[in-house]
Amino acid sequence: MDEKVEGTLDTTRPRGLRSQKVRALMAGGLVLGVGAAITLAAWNDSEFAQGSFGTGAFNMVGSTDGTTYTDHATVGAPATLAFTLNPTLLAPGDVVYAPFAVRLDAATTNAAVVTISNAASSGTVTDLTYTLIQPSAFGCAADTTGTALVPASTAVNTVPNSTTFNLAKGTPPTTAGAPVFLCFKVTAGALIAPAQTGTVTWQFAAASQ
Repeated sequence: MDEKVEGTLDTTRPRGLRSQKVRALMAGGLVLGVGAAITLAAWNDSEFAQGSFGTGAFNMVGSTDGTTYTDHATVGAPATLAFTLNPTLLAPGDVVYAPFAVRLDAATTNAAVVTISNAASSGTVTDLTYTLIQPSAFGCAADTTGTALVPASTAVNTVPNSTTFNLAKGTPPTTAGAPVFLCFKVTAGALIAPAQTGTVTWQFAAASQ
């Protein structure tokens, strides 16, 4: 009897109570549904990439003895060419010779193309001509030969357009680039005047390649 009564109570529970329970379950289901939507929205990811940028080093140095290379970076402080004869006591027909060399220093990270130009002249340099050649070794004399960068009989205070040569970089940061050797040959013409004095400055402008 007791068991029967208990069974009767379970099966005859008021309908309103069952409706409340169903609504509660539905509400719970809705809450679970919202939770699932939030979880799905978190399925995303990002990647970030970064680049760092800087510049290399670039510096050309010159030498009048083929051994010691230093900067002569301004027209007001040029290297003084060591001519074989005193270039201030020229007579008609005299020829004087001077070597020069340039290279890229050990820190330089790019090769270069060098453009030669006339940077400045002062005083009187009338009837003075020159040639500039590129020999295979340091030195400059009457018998020095090489590639003619400036042809013979060029006025000493001029440089033909597009007179260039290349410079190779070394192995930064320890080894300088291979030097380019140069030889200036200056000739005094027949019409050079007594007591004539003047100065010519050439510029070697290196641009990275």
